[in-house]
Amino acid sequence: MNDFVARPEHGIAWISGASSGIGRALALKLASEGYKVAVTARDHEKLAELQSEANGLAGSIIVLDGDVTNPEDMEHVLASIEYEHGALALAVFNAGVYLPVHAEELRREDFEQSFAVNLQGVVNCLVPAVRHMKHKGQGQIAIVSSVTGYGGLPTGAAYGATKAALINMAESLKFDLDKMGIRIQLINPGFVDTPATRKNEFPMPSLIPVDEAAAEIYAGLKSKNFEITFPKRFTYTLKALNLMPYSLYFWLVNRATGWQERPRADGRRPVTPSPAE
Repeated sequence: MNDFVARPEHGIAWISGASSGIGRALALKLASEGYKVAVTARDHEKLAELQSEANGLAGSIIVLDGDVTNPEDMEHVLASIEYEHGALALAVFNAGVYLPVHAEELRREDFEQSFAVNLQGVVNCLVPAVRHMKHKGQGQIAIVSSVTGYGGLPTGAAYGATKAALINMAESLKFDLDKMGIRIQLINPGFVDTPATRKNEFPMPSLIPVDEAAAEIYAGLKSKNFEITFPKRFTYTLKALNLMPYSLYFWLVNRATGWQERPRADGRRPVTPSPAE
């Protein structure tokens, strides 16, 4: 296992998807701890506001606009970090979108956009970051996935698929990155109060504020854990749920969310399953 833990003196921290939610809160947390943090998103205005909010903190915010779905943008961001600001020590790939999916109204665009941002967007950041860290012989990377990647949940067909892929990606890359001196971690939050989760159409147990999530991630980045997951009572319950037989898993999720009784997205009444013969 690679035990490298990035500190402010090691170089720049880079966060994608930093204009809102977890990324924004984590950027402020790292800046308050003395890090120089490069923040990336498409919304320059929000990043500029974030930079101003960090004035007076021990560290600072560097605004580097870019769209994670554009690989050239991410190459330019990394080049700017390397040639204008210093070595990349810590990268947190957080950019993501949540587009609820209903099987009654499947839209190809919801899947395409989710895959482009949540999955390919991480790859577009990861490739130049690993290349940079490989030359330095050290670095720390954290990929923000979600507990929705553990198993299917209502409306999560696109979002959950991308998060499950990120979990597998991080696990698979760890074998080689360990040998390169690059530490990789996987961040699997439960429900966090962000613009994305406010789209959920079912109860969200153990919902936590975004500042608490940022504090949990910061502590996890300093730990030796591969997976950073919180709040643990909830996330470990989901882990256990996904070890159950599918028949029990679907029954429990339906019961917890009340999904089977909810009206269909097309307005028609739910079909009542026929009793087993």
